[in-house]
Amino acid sequence: MRLLLAEDDASLGADLQARLREQGYAVDWVRDGDEAAWLGRENVHDLVVLDIGLPGKDGLAVLREWREKGLGLPVLLLTARDAWFEKVEGFEAGADDYLAKPFHLEELVARLRALSRRVSDHPADLMQSNGALVLDEARQLAQVDGKPVKLTGTEFRLLRYFVHHAGHVLSKSRLADHLYEFDDDRDPNVIEAYVTRLRRKLGREWIETRRGQGYVFHRDRREPS
Repeated sequence: MRLLLAEDDASLGADLQARLREQGYAVDWVRDGDEAAWLGRENVHDLVVLDIGLPGKDGLAVLREWREKGLGLPVLLLTARDAWFEKVEGFEAGADDYLAKPFHLEELVARLRALSRRVSDHPADLMQSNGALVLDEARQLAQVDGKPVKLTGTEFRLLRYFVHHAGHVLSKSRLADHLYEFDDDRDPNVIEAYVTRLRRKLGREWIETRRGQGYVFHRDRREPS
């Protein structure tokens, strides 16, 4: 999953980017509200961590702009202030969740996973496909028929995106957009290689190829394609 982190504190931002990457997210980090607003309009991110006290446009102004333009991306607000009226103002601006500084990374990650589940209608961190394939987001593990499957970081991110969007036709370019950060080389053709690796590890029947369109991940086992 691809995450937009808008935080002007250089030390905190660098630490959050590094540690969220360890949790399996591709993280684009920006330090001012104007850049955050622009990146949000690109509509390639699955989640946003947005600091209220950004230079340029503040976080609330950025969030209001997104909502006025009809952008429904899930947003978790960060603030160093903990006044109740600021929380109300944030929720009225369209925030999905709120976290006051200082905070523990574990709480931030848990809240982000909860936002992901809410958007994709998954009730828990253990995502099951017909009971045969299980994706454990908290531990970044997968199992097929009860047997553990070793995945690289990129393979895990790709499988998680597939599971969150099961049944949808996903083009190579869309998968690349949500798998990599802006500074990465996002050659869509590389996605084909990662799909091949996932099929080799999970079984070909989970991921269907739609010629000229992309791929479809199925919650039920299908005939190989």
